Order: sequence, then C-alpha cells, then structure tokens
Amino acid sequence: MSELLEKIFKTRKPIIGMIHLKPLPYSPLYKGSFEEVIESAMKDAKALVEANIDGLLIENYGDKPYFKNEVELHTIASMSIVAWEIKKNFNVPIGINVLRNASKVAMAIASITGASFIRVNVHAYALITDQGIIEGNAAELLRYRTQLNSNVKIFADVLSKHAFPLFNYDIQRIARDTYFRALADALIVTGPETGKPLSLDDLIKVKETTNAPVLAGSGVNIDNVESILKHADGAIVGTYFKKDGIINNEVDEERVLNFMKLVEKIRQNI
Repeated sequence: MSELLEKIFKTRKPIIGMIHLKPLPYSPLYKGSFEEVIESAMKDAKALVEANIDGLLIENYGDKPYFKNEVELHTIASMSIVAWEIKKNFNVPIGINVLRNASKVAMAIASITGASFIRVNVHAYALITDQGIIEGNAAELLRYRTQLNSNVKIFADVLSKHAFPLFNYDIQRIARDTYFRALADALIVTGPETGKPLSLDDLIKVKETTNAPVLAGSGVNIDNVESILKHADGAIVGTYFKKDGIINNEVDEERVLNFMKLVEKIRQNI
C-alpha cells in the first residue's frame, strides 16, 4: 500500500535524501561552530532539492558515539533549529531521525517543526547494537504522538543497521508485528551497515507478508535502484549521493540529478 507515501511526497516511488548533520554542539567530534553545522546542512539540502529529490531525512549522524534511547537537551535544541531552517527554506517533506533510538525526541522535533515523518531504528523487538541492547518502545511512542495530537508518521526499520537480533529471526514475523502490532505507518528494510545494500530477498518477503508501504533503507545506488524499486515503494539514499560515494563528503548535485533522471524513467515504466 503505497498511498501513504504518495500522499506525503506527491509522487510514486519517492526518493528521500539524507541530511547527515555534522557533529552537533558538545558531542565528542564537535568542531566548535554551530553556524558551520547549519551551513553544511543547508548546502546539502539545497543540492538535493535542486536535483529534484522528493523528501529529506535529517539525522544527527555526526554525534558518535550515540546514546541508546535519549539525547542531551542541547542536542534536541540543535536539531530543532536545523530542522526548522530546512523546513522553512525548502518546499519538500522532511523527516527526523535522532540516533540511536530517541524516537520520542524525534516525534517532538518533527511535530514542532512541521516535519512529516520520523525514522525509528528499533520500534519493536530488541536488538544488540554497539550501544548495547536496545528495546523497541512503540507503546510509549504511539501514546506520545496521541498526546501531541500529531500527524507525524512513523517509518520503522524491520531490522536495523549495525545491529543483531537476540535470536534466530523470521523477518516476515518481525515485519508483521512491527506493522500490525507496533503500528508503524511504513516499514524500512535495510542492509547490515550504512551504505551497504539490502537483501532483495528480505525486501520481497517483507512486501509479501504485509500491506505496508516499504522503503529500501540503505545501499541504494544508480546500479541497483531499478531492481530495488520493482519491489520497494520508495528509498532512502545517503551515501551514494555524496561526492565520490563517501559518506562524510558533501552532497554531489550531479550524482543526485543523474540518479533522479533514472528514477523518473523507472516510474514511467512501472
């Protein structure tokens, strides 16, 4: 069911470009200038939007090492300012992801700044990560959204990057539970690490077992996007859009333009 995504992004098979924020104030790798953080985010957003991207996802990627489920108050303030500036200046839907799994914080920022969706890395079940064991908090998040009277949508990973399940898992069962029991609005199938391709077999299994909108969440590039969009309802793209495909580089507008031209051809033929 891709109607939700079409309603948000005004197109079939939307492509969401990542805004990987530089280290935010007082995180370990912070360079001392919040203005530079904002300027970098705005520059990447401008390059993506001018290359016809369908949406943006803002993430505190530079804040390594990440907290599990909460972040410091100045991080919330910083992300809110950046999100507001991007929302105010660019006429595309935006989303918020607060690493590692601060989903209520993301919901708050998104609801206040007018974002359309959040990404939740662990919405249901529990995963072993480099932050330790992270448990889904769907019950709290859904109730908090109701409390805020918010219409922000929850895009939830079925199994997150940089994480391992606690048991031998059935991805279709996890997908069903994440959608039907944990009430995610859309599902994300991802690869094992940032920039690594997902399994097409996993993507197909998730699509077959739910009627959820399903996005490809990592490793999408110009060589595999056609095969991925045959099954996925859209994709989140970060690493490939950077100069030379290196995640810490700035967005390469020419790469995005060529990618989006191909996506437009794919849309016409699907």
